[in-house]
Amino acid sequence: MGNLPPVVGQDEWFAARRALLEKEKAVTRARDEVNAERRRLPMVRVEKDYRFQGAEGEVGLADLFDGRPQLVMHHFMYAPDWEDACPSCSSAADGIGRLRQLYVRSTSLVAVSRAPYEKLAAFRERMGWTFPWYSSYGSDFNYDFHATLDDRVAPVVLHYRTQDEVADVGTPWTNGPWTTDMNGEEMPGISAFLRVGDEVFHTYSTFGRGIEEFHNMYRYLDLTVLGRQEEWEEPKGRATPLGLQVGGPNLRLPDQYDV
Repeated sequence: MGNLPPVVGQDEWFAARRALLEKEKAVTRARDEVNAERRRLPMVRVEKDYRFQGAEGEVGLADLFDGRPQLVMHHFMYAPDWEDACPSCSSAADGIGRLRQLYVRSTSLVAVSRAPYEKLAAFRERMGWTFPWYSSYGSDFNYDFHATLDDRVAPVVLHYRTQDEVADVGTPWTNGPWTTDMNGEEMPGISAFLRVGDEVFHTYSTFGRGIEEFHNMYRYLDLTVLGRQEEWEEPKGRATPLGLQVGGPNLRLPDQYDV
């Protein structure tokens, strides 16, 4: 480790901490404003009768709410032909604990993947997870909600850019246009839904860095001196990059770390 913070007395640290607090308060106020704008977004009625497989057999989208009016959904990358689930999505899932704090706020949380339910159930047991996990295998759900990208099934929308716009700015992993060999690409994301009576509405989805706070315990690491220990972070040279970022070379499934 190099380039560590200077060592100062308590009074100097207190003054520096007070100065940073003003910036933190500004971020908090800005986050509150963005959250309010998110709640003001219009919503879209879900017209299709999507079917899912879970522990209780086949269910519809409305059933995933489990009697509550709100639903938060992790689009968990696990394609039908994959042996294991995505390590990045698994790192997020490993941080999902008890859901009772959501439940008392009238909100359910589930994960949805394209792999058959038998694979999901076995992998969840292996990891020791308890959150509800459903399979959308054989349905249009993942494609319609841009969690699986395949222009043979539905128009490609990548991080809210159309296929033509992606051709201009490039995909995050190649910096080039969408190509046919990318069809079937799985995308991580988080969506929110609202149920009013028998009707279900899609209210929000986010992808890319919009979901990073749910990965790798970032919310805790951002409070520390060494941070996330990723190459792009400032100040440079403080910590050795670990390669554990999303898509990083050393990212593993949760049960593959020797800790």
